[in-house]
Amino acid sequence: MGKKEEQLAELLGTLGDFTSKENWDKFFTIRGTDDAFEWYAEWSELRNPLLSHLPPQPQILVPGCGSSRLSEHLYDAGFNSITNIDFSKVAISDCLRRNVRHRPDMRWRVMDMTAMQFEDEAFDVVVDKGGLDALMEPELGPKLGTQYLSEVRRVLKSGGKFICLTLAESHVLALIFSKFRFGWKMGIHAIPQKPSSKPSLQAFMVVAEKQVSSVLQEITSSFNDSSLALKGSQASGLLEAVEKENQIRRDYSTGSDVLYSLEELQLGARGDLTKLCPGHCFQLTLGGDSRFSYRAVVLDAQESSGPFAYHCGVFIVPKTRAHEWLFSSEEGQWMVVESSKAARLVMVLLDASHVSASMDDIQKDLSPLVKQLAPGKDDSGAQIPFMMASDGIKQRNIVHQVTSTITGPVIVEDVIYENVDGDISRILPSRDLTFRRLVFQRSEGLVQSEALLSEEGSNNKAGETERKKTNSSSKSKRRGIQRRSGETSHQLKVYHGYLASSYHTGILSGLMLISSYLESMASTQKSVKAVVIGLGAGLLPMFLHRCMPFMHTEVVELDPVVLKLAKEYFSFVEDDHLQVHIADGIQFVRNVANSAAADEISAVQEKEGAHCNTEPPSSNGSCLESHVEGKVPSKVDIVIIDVDSADSSSGMTCPAADFVQETFLQTVKDALSEKGLFIINLVSRSQAIKDSVISRMKVVFSHLFCLQLEEDVNEVIFGLCSASCIKEDSFPEAALQLEKLLKLEHPEISQSIINTTKKLRQLK
Repeated sequence: MGKKEEQLAELLGTLGDFTSKENWDKFFTIRGTDDAFEWYAEWSELRNPLLSHLPPQPQILVPGCGSSRLSEHLYDAGFNSITNIDFSKVAISDCLRRNVRHRPDMRWRVMDMTAMQFEDEAFDVVVDKGGLDALMEPELGPKLGTQYLSEVRRVLKSGGKFICLTLAESHVLALIFSKFRFGWKMGIHAIPQKPSSKPSLQAFMVVAEKQVSSVLQEITSSFNDSSLALKGSQASGLLEAVEKENQIRRDYSTGSDVLYSLEELQLGARGDLTKLCPGHCFQLTLGGDSRFSYRAVVLDAQESSGPFAYHCGVFIVPKTRAHEWLFSSEEGQWMVVESSKAARLVMVLLDASHVSASMDDIQKDLSPLVKQLAPGKDDSGAQIPFMMASDGIKQRNIVHQVTSTITGPVIVEDVIYENVDGDISRILPSRDLTFRRLVFQRSEGLVQSEALLSEEGSNNKAGETERKKTNSSSKSKRRGIQRRSGETSHQLKVYHGYLASSYHTGILSGLMLISSYLESMASTQKSVKAVVIGLGAGLLPMFLHRCMPFMHTEVVELDPVVLKLAKEYFSFVEDDHLQVHIADGIQFVRNVANSAAADEISAVQEKEGAHCNTEPPSSNGSCLESHVEGKVPSKVDIVIIDVDSADSSSGMTCPAADFVQETFLQTVKDALSEKGLFIINLVSRSQAIKDSVISRMKVVFSHLFCLQLEEDVNEVIFGLCSASCIKEDSFPEAALQLEKLLKLEHPEISQSIINTTKKLRQLK
């Protein structure tokens, strides 16, 4: 080996960065003018497969030409319109001197292939021999390769071809496949190898043809595993990469749940992005050159949702609420679209990567990205509004935090709202309105219970008003008033005489359905037995205990930590008429039903024994036909289900799914007295889920009623056991009966409950 060859070998071995202009200049200087250097394959191997893909008289671009004689062979084969570019001035100068006389029409230019100085759609064919491979140094990532392929797409005419000669490494193929996915027809072919006893890497030719249609097509190949000359990791890696990409393309074609990139959308992955397509939605990732990356959903509103206030809007969902059904399900997302009044809504779901960023930073980062998603050219310069899901809290103070092995992390916090409802403002017009909340973090965004703190309360640590619903509910009607200087929440006392939760008011109003029975029990000084499944902060049971002293309430709670919090922070107190059982709610109701059944059997047997001892036996010897009187079964009069669901993806925030199974519903009915009332707090934004629950309840209960609160996601369902049913024209009289039974300090509270009875409707 001569000195020159030794220098070249040493240079190739230490070249390292194939993207360095200085390295290549040095390489070509040492190699010399007439000594061409060929990557991968000689002309004799390339000739037939390459020429078969060239159209007649094409304008050809050869980027990263180096000192290769490929262009010269193409010229000599009759293709005279060839432009060669390379960022090495040494290489271009040498090639120009070598060809200026013999191939006068050949053009040579010093140019960076990642930033070409050509007009759009200037060439019919781009022939790359190892150029992309050189740019795709694994240590440097895909940035240069991405820039280069963007330029290739730009300078190719419609119907033009990108012919890439490559070793087909997986990271190179992944980039080619993704950048030429939509609007391109692609094939991959093996370059024949010279017979040799010395194994070497096989070269391949990827051909991507630019098409007008954006319809996805699978990649074709002219080989299979057995036909490849080279075996081992290169062959298996290639076949695996092709199959993986084809699976991606099949998923896209069949409408599978896939994330598009903004670039893919601009290339036509979902048709013309500038045109609205009512009723269509798709997911995408936004980012790349921006500060952050975002997951987003684009939704084009139905025409029936118009008129629209905005041609395009952005709705940002904080990380703490991104899991909620309203924002994570398609049905919920369409509800947001309708309320946004935007013809196209871009819903951006924030995650942990955005926690440290301010909302101003996020909006600035998103603005140039969402402008590219706006329909039409928007020459009017209309602004794209940014909207955001908010909890409406003006001030928050964490009072206590604890982690339960059953419920998980739990927070007790005091808050002041931006708005409060009118009732409490009229009752306490000059009071500072601070609310204490119990939050289960397993269901972020769900306020488990809520209490009003007031100076008029009893001597407890906090007031009470419980709610179990999402932050997007009726809290929007509250108006917070700043606390007087120097006053703190621990100086305020619990106020038991107010229910801020509209769904709790709904539960109370539903007692109208059995008000005649309640009045008869109260007038005879008999106890009405109630079971409440789900303690929360104990606020609903405490209110019932306060306003209906004739009621005996058993509360069932699974988690002892929750009971401790209710007592220490929400003024929950047990006595002879209000007791808590730490137990499984479903099993507790089952035990009540079993006990009632056992009592009925016992009563029958006792009566039969007495009857058979005093009367002659019937003709068939049975005593079962006699009328049974005597011992009253231990059934209950009211069962209230008010528990949350730990599974936020189910579409039902309350209750847990087991509480609406038909088997449990039947158990509830078995546990209820003849005049019994079943009440369930149903929280779901999905009408299909609500309909399913109601359908199951209809199978079990004779009569169903519901109360849908206008501003809430809560729907309270009432089931009656009695075969006879209160008529709707009797509702006013029944409501007056209920009003007389309620022992409340403020008539406004009583009137609110009575007004809510007017919203009750029977389900047919």
